[in-house]
Amino acid sequence: MVMQLPGVSSSWESNAAVADLADIAHTADELGFDHLTCAEHIAVPVTDGAARGLTYWDPLSTFGFLAAHTSRIRLTTSVIVLGYHHPLEIAKRFGTLDRLCAGRLVLGVGVGSLAEEFDLLGAAFDGRGERADDAIGALRASLSTTRPAYHGTHYQFEGFAVEPCAVQPRVPIWVGGRTLRSLRRAARLADGWMPFGLTPAEIHDMLARVDVGPDFEVVLPTGHALDPLADPERTLRRLNALRTAGATAVTCSVTAASPGDYCRQLAALRDLTDRL
Repeated sequence: MVMQLPGVSSSWESNAAVADLADIAHTADELGFDHLTCAEHIAVPVTDGAARGLTYWDPLSTFGFLAAHTSRIRLTTSVIVLGYHHPLEIAKRFGTLDRLCAGRLVLGVGVGSLAEEFDLLGAAFDGRGERADDAIGALRASLSTTRPAYHGTHYQFEGFAVEPCAVQPRVPIWVGGRTLRSLRRAARLADGWMPFGLTPAEIHDMLARVDVGPDFEVVLPTGHALDPLADPERTLRRLNALRTAGATAVTCSVTAASPGDYCRQLAALRDLTDRL
């Protein structure tokens, strides 16, 4: 519902009620899933709709709502575009969310790729990689303190109060992307990598070229929607392929004909993981 992608999302999602979103999130929470995701696009060119989709719910508003309907599952931005925000803006807004959800925030961040959206927002597209590197450093210095101080290449601040801040002593930061550079950025500055649009073989090859720590998260998407009820064996093959590629966690899409069917698919998916 919160990110409706062509070829992945089901037709019912565009007209589903907010209560359906709460039910699905609550079901995932009760079943023991690790995290929910929500992506950021502020304004997508209509001409890009066939490739990207046009529906992207705001992550902060969405997770603020879902925090009240869940108790355990983590809330993961997938991703916030760093170039659209000052790091202290992110630290204040998502630090508040971390407090509201009792320390369940995972901050997924990305460099961004939609030049038209950068231009619309008055954000610099050129040099966004270097700016993003500095923004991650600034976020690490500011998410979990009310008196942040940072002096980097693009961001400098000290002597300001940012209250409240995150309740986690170290908010996990995962870097999105589909390039070797994004993996290197994640290994150097963050706690995990969330690639997209890559094959398991490509991911395995990239991971072999970068030294990551033992606690580093590799969060891989299923790509196409899984159908655990109708095709459990294909679902298992896909999950096993992602694990072989290096996944420590998987962000799953499932096919469903209704919100109730979506919840049944989640239950079937949870049961299948016992066979992995």
